[in-house]
Amino acid sequence: MTFRRKRIPQLWQRVARERRGTVDAVTASEPTPPQVRLRPEIAALPPYRQGRPAPADGFKLSSNENPWPPVPAVEAAISTAASEVHRYPDATALLLRERLAERFGVSVDEVLIGAGSVSLIAQFVLAAAGPGDEVVYSWRSFEAYPGLVTVAGATSVQVPNRPDHGHDLDAMAAAVTDRTCVVIVCSPNNPTGVPVTADEFERFMARVPADRLVLLDEAYAEFVRDPASVDGSALIGRYPNLVVLRTFSKAYGLAGVRVGYAIGPVPILDAARATAIPLGVTAVATAGALAALEPANEEELLRRVDMLAERREAVRDALIEQGWDIPVAQGNFVWLPTGDRTMEVAEALFDGGIVARAFPGDGIRVSVGEHESVDVLLRLLGELV
Repeated sequence: MTFRRKRIPQLWQRVARERRGTVDAVTASEPTPPQVRLRPEIAALPPYRQGRPAPADGFKLSSNENPWPPVPAVEAAISTAASEVHRYPDATALLLRERLAERFGVSVDEVLIGAGSVSLIAQFVLAAAGPGDEVVYSWRSFEAYPGLVTVAGATSVQVPNRPDHGHDLDAMAAAVTDRTCVVIVCSPNNPTGVPVTADEFERFMARVPADRLVLLDEAYAEFVRDPASVDGSALIGRYPNLVVLRTFSKAYGLAGVRVGYAIGPVPILDAARATAIPLGVTAVATAGALAALEPANEEELLRRVDMLAERREAVRDALIEQGWDIPVAQGNFVWLPTGDRTMEVAEALFDGGIVARAFPGDGIRVSVGEHESVDVLLRLLGELV
């Protein structure tokens, strides 16, 4: 009891000092928990961040989403699959691979399904590149590329875009060294919208050694209307080191369920399969993609793509008429090369009800969205040109 009578006043004095802010809750005499050991390059890596939400009466044009909801049959297929979410999905998404294999004239083993094409790119980079290796890609291009390379432990080699904001494939081919293991080509390029032409790509592939993996990222292939653009589906089976990647997120309006696919040589796809997180593609995603490929559903979805492509051209033409320097646009977005004014323009758009994707110091990517968003966007940018 003597001990308690001596300690209680001391404890109350300490509590009083803490409440007054005169001492810290943890004093220097108390041990500090050790920091968990993390890879320094990962700890320093900024995470991928989505665009901020739109105001209640505004438009979210920052994520290149399809503005239409799913067609009823696709929504029904997803709902049905959702009733079985207590079961594990088919890890290989066999039914979807069979459907895509038939479409592209390849074997089932030449098709790989992933949780969006970005997930597949991560698998391929992990399969081919590690510490001491290099991954070559254009810059600015898809903002996830640097992070995927760093996670693999490899080094990014960023080749500047041409003045027209397209890939400089000659410079990219020249950047390939003995340390290069992967080259990523994004067509049309996200975020600038400029496609690679078929002729450019053919010359490029002739210069890249056949033992270096080339990933052709065609996330926006369905929106391309330029006949001179490269078409990965026409190159399948032609090159032993080429993998073509596409997604159901954009044209097919399934961004929320995450499903994409890759087509390429079996040994390369098998290596990527080995790096995949097991059961990464859900049954809901597979059901949605299968339903989207049904002829009647796909016809309606591609009709919407046609409308977005026409809207994109109208928006680009209007912006050029306003005085904006807008590069070729073959995705479902346009690029504003705003340079040092990027954040100023992005904030003005936000204040006016438009959320766009800002890349500080470079420019702003604006998705082609709802019909109602076009007049708002053009009015605001007309005031900012």
